[in-house]
Amino acid sequence: MSRIWGVLAWFAGIVFFAPVAWMFLTSLHSESDAATNPPSIAAPLTLDGYSEFFDGGAWPPLLNSFSASIGSTIIVLLLAIPAAYALSIKPVEKWTDVLFFFLSTKMMPVVAALLPIYLIAQFAGMLDNISFLTLLYCSMNLPIAVWLMRSFLSEVPREILEAASIDGAGLITILRRVVAPIAMPGIAATALICFIFSWNELLFARVLTGVVAGTAPVYLTGFVTSQGLFLAKVCAAAVVVSLPVLIAGFAAQDKLVQGLSLGAVK
Repeated sequence: MSRIWGVLAWFAGIVFFAPVAWMFLTSLHSESDAATNPPSIAAPLTLDGYSEFFDGGAWPPLLNSFSASIGSTIIVLLLAIPAAYALSIKPVEKWTDVLFFFLSTKMMPVVAALLPIYLIAQFAGMLDNISFLTLLYCSMNLPIAVWLMRSFLSEVPREILEAASIDGAGLITILRRVVAPIAMPGIAATALICFIFSWNELLFARVLTGVVAGTAPVYLTGFVTSQGLFLAKVCAAAVVVSLPVLIAGFAAQDKLVQGLSLGAVK
């Protein structure tokens, strides 16, 4: 029976991985070979799609995505860790209501807030501004980060915190030298999730940015033109845009597994 489940697991993995492998293979073909029906698997390989992608002005959108994603993730962690500490280790009054309020902010459809946020950005003169987009990503990711960090910090032993407090450590010292090292897997998992959400966000970036602050997903949609779909270039762009998330996930996979499994076994 276990062998059957193993075969099914391998089959499911191949099914999910096949489109990614096909996209990567297509990115190494010329446009003429990529456009054939059915596509030619044995066609000559080339890096023309990648060279056209980078020569076409891909660096500014990629740097904008890195700036908005990394910047918003750092700010979210700096705000979420003290908030989660107050809700778990030093619980405030009616902390469950506070958590529910955080969660309720994620229930509103994004489209419903699009026009008000656009008008605010226009009034403040912040349209096509990467700083405004970074703050917007912070507001989007902060509720889920507080929820995640609260569950992670609730696993920190109270005895260690009491010992540090008796030794004269202040709140900042306790957070930096005691809580952060113990909850590092949870912090890494939260950071990775916030980074992925920010990196993949398209709707707000599409509406609120233009030439200066356009992000990588917005730049990727620009390959769908009235002249047609350049499949090889689109696949090359999709591979490049996907790489930061894949690299971050692979680098933090051990911390991610530890963080997401905290509290699973008592």
